[in-house]
Amino acid sequence: MAIGDAAYIKSINRRLIISKIIEAGMISRADLSKITKLTRATISVQVADLLEEELIVESHQEHSSVGRKPIMLSLNRYAGYALGIDLDSKYITFTLSDLAGNPINTDMIELFHSDYDQIVGMLVEQIKNYEEKYQNSRFGIIGIVIGVHGIVSKDEMINFVPQHRWENKNLKEDLEKNLNLPVHVENNANLCSIAEKVFKHHQSENLTSISMYSGIGLGVLINGELLKGYNGYAGEMGHMIIIPNGKQCNCGNLGCWELYASEISLFNQLAEAYPEKNISYAEIQTLISSKDSLTCSLFEQFIQYVSIGLNNIINLFNPETLVLNSELLKLYPDAIQKIKSNLTSSISHYQELMISDFGKQAAVMGACALAIKDFLEVPELRLNLENHY
Repeated sequence: MAIGDAAYIKSINRRLIISKIIEAGMISRADLSKITKLTRATISVQVADLLEEELIVESHQEHSSVGRKPIMLSLNRYAGYALGIDLDSKYITFTLSDLAGNPINTDMIELFHSDYDQIVGMLVEQIKNYEEKYQNSRFGIIGIVIGVHGIVSKDEMINFVPQHRWENKNLKEDLEKNLNLPVHVENNANLCSIAEKVFKHHQSENLTSISMYSGIGLGVLINGELLKGYNGYAGEMGHMIIIPNGKQCNCGNLGCWELYASEISLFNQLAEAYPEKNISYAEIQTLISSKDSLTCSLFEQFIQYVSIGLNNIINLFNPETLVLNSELLKLYPDAIQKIKSNLTSSISHYQELMISDFGKQAAVMGACALAIKDFLEVPELRLNLENHY
């Protein structure tokens, strides 16, 4: 066997062992050998290397039977930290997680402008603060992934961000020249779908996540892989036209789906109807609880528009799992059942439809997961959060 081949096989085995340790949570060397079908000698050598690197740790499992306590292996979750960033229109959310994906710290910075250079400066400053704070851990900050609410190409160039009116921005390069850390830029809806797959729907190979807040974005997993399209722009279903000659969209078209079925569209309608009220989730909950006729009517219309888009998406992708990421839908009684009742076409097929448990944290969770996956170089990542959402 050529030396290059041996090194390649060793690398494959390493990735397999790491992924199985993470998946099991805690596992013995003997069980690891059984699951991976690798020899005990191979397991012994690889585990020794991972222990020396401090990427995994040993512990004794408590048991009541007579005999030697088995030595268990687990990921050293505090060996390094992933930084996920959600760059939205009004806020930047920073979430730092351990290597098991558990959130350690979350900060939010409010944005009062869209000046690109100033926002880059804010990002650099905050990232350096995290880098300094966690520099004494074994690997420090292992990677940064930024979710952008706009079109991101395969080479991670920002093509267009509607809310900020940014075009052709190389955020990755502009950050990396001021930092000593790897930075990746991804569409926020794609990160939401990664979060759903990594943290909850482990077995779902065909999953579609729909983010419904400041606009509408789709993250589509087909056979476990992100659907990117030719340039990386796939998933912009918020700009699917559902009302010919409808409302003007900032993309240039008329009647786009997100003008009728995004949360901001319903917020704007309620704010216009009730100018004296501070329209928030709490206020909307109060209006629903009091069975305000106009609010309920607008919600029913909102659900109709959501359903129109979902019918199209189901016919296009035939998803196993369809996840709606919306805090508003959680407030309205039987929202999911009402939507399902509108998805009755004999040719529309999906396995399950639900509202995400992760809410507005989904993008940063997916960002942290992607950073961890890249750092560990594992083919698949399955994590279980300590604090369930």
